[in-house]
Amino acid sequence: MPFVTVGEENSNPIELYYEDHGSGQPVVLIHGYPLDGHSWEKQLPLLLERGHRVITYDRRGFGHSSQPTTGYDYDTFAADLKSLVDTLDLSDMVLAGFSMGSGEVARYLGNYGSRRVTKAALFGAIPPYLLQTADNPDGLPQSLFDGFMESVKKDRYAWFKFFFDNFYNVDKLGGTRISDEAWNASYQVACGCSPYATLACVPTWLTDFRADLPKIDVPLLVVHGTEDRILPIDNTSRRLPDLVNDIRLVEVEGGPHNIGWTHPEELNKAFLDFIAE
Repeated sequence: MPFVTVGEENSNPIELYYEDHGSGQPVVLIHGYPLDGHSWEKQLPLLLERGHRVITYDRRGFGHSSQPTTGYDYDTFAADLKSLVDTLDLSDMVLAGFSMGSGEVARYLGNYGSRRVTKAALFGAIPPYLLQTADNPDGLPQSLFDGFMESVKKDRYAWFKFFFDNFYNVDKLGGTRISDEAWNASYQVACGCSPYATLACVPTWLTDFRADLPKIDVPLLVVHGTEDRILPIDNTSRRLPDLVNDIRLVEVEGGPHNIGWTHPEELNKAFLDFIAE
């Protein structure tokens, strides 16, 4: 199993598990909370068929990666990504992130620039800034996230049940676009992630990306479901065209948060067309 070392906690190395398949222009896919790199299974085969090299990895605390109790902030997440990109010496790459992974894309480009990146994509985007403040009235109240953290502390397995029911809009899409078996698969992956990371990642959702976005100087694709209950489109993606120069926003009508699973035809077409242009 391939790993890249991105740091150290006491005497233990912090390692990220990654997979590197195919050849051609690299596409790096960054997963959402609380999943892992295997969550791209409806995108990876098509990218390989189109002649791309596809790299997925597990964020620290998730999947097969190390589960430290340090480094749960977007500067560190972006530095972890940079370590992987530099180790593999990637260039001319397409950088794509879903949900929490969209934050890595924004912060990587904000901190390190686009020397190795030719295009970027955000699916179910977390930028620009989720927290409601005096200068960000379109955000969401702090009390909402405080409640999430209390739920995680009380019973993270019950939290995952609540989270995934809204991740997939099970009340509307259950049995059609999301099966019980697929829901259970996501739940099992989440149960295997670090208990510490489960909680520590929630405050990172309130990261302010507004200074990163104007630094994005490559074409940016944003795809978002109109019925996203995790990162509502009005608080997130619909605000991005005012903050990024070269951007295309594709709205998936009726789509929940994880449109990569429930609406792969719409997402994959938008993504593959964007890459091919």
